[in-house]
Amino acid sequence: MIVNQYFTMIKTLSLGLAMLLLSLSVAAQRDFYKDYTFTKADTLRGALSPERSCYDVTFYDLNLAVDTGKKFIKGYVDIFFDVETEFSVMQIDLYRNMQISQITFYDQPLTFHRVFDAVNVHLPLPLPAGSSATIRVYYEGFPTSARNAPWDGGFVWSKDQKGNTWVGVACEGDGASLWWPCKDHLSDEPDSMAIKVTVPTGLVAVSNGNLRKTNRLDNGYTQFYWFVSYPINNYNVSVNIGNYVHFSDYWVAADGDSLALDYYVLDYRLEKAKKHFEQVKPMLTCYEKYFGKYPFWNDGYALVETPYLGMEHQSGIAYGNNYNRGYLGGMIPRDMDWDYIIIHESGHEWFGNAISTKDHCDMWIHESFTTYMEALYVECRYSYADAIRYMESQRSFIRNLEPMVGPRNVNWNNWRGSDHYFKGSWMIHTLRHAINDDEQFFGLLRGFYEKFKYTTCETQDFIDFTNSYLKKDFTKFFEQYLYYPGIPKLAYSLDQVGKDLKVKYQWVADVPGFDMPIQAGKKGAYQMIYPVTDTVKEVIIPDLQKADFQVALELFYVKKGGL
Repeated sequence: MIVNQYFTMIKTLSLGLAMLLLSLSVAAQRDFYKDYTFTKADTLRGALSPERSCYDVTFYDLNLAVDTGKKFIKGYVDIFFDVETEFSVMQIDLYRNMQISQITFYDQPLTFHRVFDAVNVHLPLPLPAGSSATIRVYYEGFPTSARNAPWDGGFVWSKDQKGNTWVGVACEGDGASLWWPCKDHLSDEPDSMAIKVTVPTGLVAVSNGNLRKTNRLDNGYTQFYWFVSYPINNYNVSVNIGNYVHFSDYWVAADGDSLALDYYVLDYRLEKAKKHFEQVKPMLTCYEKYFGKYPFWNDGYALVETPYLGMEHQSGIAYGNNYNRGYLGGMIPRDMDWDYIIIHESGHEWFGNAISTKDHCDMWIHESFTTYMEALYVECRYSYADAIRYMESQRSFIRNLEPMVGPRNVNWNNWRGSDHYFKGSWMIHTLRHAINDDEQFFGLLRGFYEKFKYTTCETQDFIDFTNSYLKKDFTKFFEQYLYYPGIPKLAYSLDQVGKDLKVKYQWVADVPGFDMPIQAGKKGAYQMIYPVTDTVKEVIIPDLQKADFQVALELFYVKKGGL
């Protein structure tokens, strides 16, 4: 997801019934959120209750008709699932402003009842573990309209410059259940999905994956049948409707394979798009260099012009940056020329789409890696020095108001800032320079990506993988940066001893035993020092004056101060 124009995502905290936070290993998070309370509705959406964990979705077949004039949708979805544990009641999710007319089990009507935005479905007999089944959910209604997409979820009902209908939908955070019935939890992705969208004839409906078929119906409507052949998280499923024209291209990977590139843009912007979207190819080359080939190869890569700024919809990325450089013309150094929405949202195809988190509390995994990928793109296309300069331009947007890991088991999307973007990016940047070995660092990133590609993961998975891969325990590093709002301070004192400089130093941190190595000394000739929290250490740096001593703040996200 993108951050807003001021790189903040200020939300209102919801209050209600108390909740037990389950991250028992990290006291910091429990302490920070101990006074936060959540409603039963929050927990129904965010937690894996027995009525949700009892089944695993394998396939969705979504059939949807959109009345663009009335801003009304109607359809049904077939939910195919495997039974994990025997059950007779299962929970699906659909916002309460949407009506369910019927749920069937192989044509047999089922009873169901709502609890806020959750719907408990009652099966006629218990389904045994190891079996598979399907239910069909018929529904309709006026879906939520987004006030300020993509930062709040819903449909965007708009008009293009020619007055033609132009519709999009984005629902990260708010959830896919605002517009279609599903098991709306990040931990459960279908293996594949069909999306059939019926719209007034003359309009084009674009969704995820590949367009398999177009059927012109007798009632003045046309159905577009899209198919996703990879796992997909629910919030990535999207529909775009407009007076689109399509053009295609291809990109050649390092191994010689050709990837289909598809672009759906408004007709009067076709020539501009053909030129502007050329930057997709070098972007794909750079990301392949660091992480491997584009992950949704068989579904292709697509950009779809939208009436909102953008979103990382898998294999059909929403693009609304108006063909500007940077972020609506700004927010990147003036001497750089690249489109922030293309570079950031495409990065999510690797982190956020191919790798997804199991819980909203760990959304830093989506956003921090992708935000750092922007810097890697700059490093690939320009230079390492330019990447450092780009990183420094991000630093002023860090707020340090709360931990990057949120409370678990609620539908948490209420961060007061954008630290899971920029602080997370700087955490990865800091880790890189603490490792001080780019071969190891890039091996770590690619190894983690390859291990968890097409699956879901959580924060502890990355910590465990890092410790195993590097054969060094970075637990305290991640505890400090992920579970505390603040950052460590390098406390030091300087004494001139002739031509040499005596430096005494120590970490001041929230985490006892925090022991990250850091670079300091003369810029351009830094040396690694190894501070700890419980002991003052010292080092003699030859031929260095006090005035020339620096802590490598361009490489590490820390504070500095007197000892």
